[in-house]
Amino acid sequence: MSSPDSIQRILFDEVDVRGVVTGLGDSYQAVLQRNDYPEVIQTLLGEMLAAVTLLSSTLKFEGRLSLQAQGEGSVRLLMAECSYNAQVRAIARVDGELPDTTDFSKLLEQGRLALTLEPAQGQRYQGVVPLEESSLAGCLEAYFRQSEQLPTRLYLAADQERAAGLLLQVMPAAGTGTSDWEHITLLADTLKTDELLQLENEAMLYRLFHQEHCRLFEPSPLAFGCDCSRERCANALRVMEQEDLQQAAVEQGGAIQVSCQFCNTQYRFDPADLQALFTEGGHLGSDAALH
Repeated sequence: MSSPDSIQRILFDEVDVRGVVTGLGDSYQAVLQRNDYPEVIQTLLGEMLAAVTLLSSTLKFEGRLSLQAQGEGSVRLLMAECSYNAQVRAIARVDGELPDTTDFSKLLEQGRLALTLEPAQGQRYQGVVPLEESSLAGCLEAYFRQSEQLPTRLYLAADQERAAGLLLQVMPAAGTGTSDWEHITLLADTLKTDELLQLENEAMLYRLFHQEHCRLFEPSPLAFGCDCSRERCANALRVMEQEDLQQAAVEQGGAIQVSCQFCNTQYRFDPADLQALFTEGGHLGSDAALH
């Protein structure tokens, strides 16, 4: 990849296909350093991060896009998010021993994949597909076939050090038929995992499409970021009963500690804070978050 933690659009001058290539280095490591994940989960989170950054590049709104895979086996949850300002985060929940497989659908037994769009203004949208393919890329391609009806090809890779991805998609309302799409994807299918992870973007595109007229846009930076806050944690606590919260504070030594699952930041709520949650006009203390 030419520059880790960036995303670049690909322009094909003579065919109705659009493309995006992404790479994640420090942002991917920031996710892995916050939890001790098995290698197979590290790889899947890298692919999830690459996928969500690729998909978010096709949207034009302020908000965030998330991918969430849930299953009934040992891997309970895989989730990755990308905000409109190109901040990414991800998390996994694993219970018990992992099966000896890297098959995406087998790791997430009876699983489903949800793609959620949350605009800052407007209605939330979610599309859900069963996990019936053997890879995340295959499941997402099936989603686009079923819901968007746009031919889409995804190539995803991660190796615990970096993650990368390439997305190709027919332009909406394209009128050139299927021949261009078949030609471009035939070339792209020769891409190897190590090439996606290690080649400079320019070199990778030259290797795949040197007979086509295509070029790269300037890269846009990606970074790890979490939008958790004391206010959000307070809103989550408000759904509980006041008496239960006060009792929990006593049992925990006088205050409740709320930890963000994504970045491990902790927020402390003492009895006065808990009282303020349920008092109109009450003022929450502003003690700093604990990292």
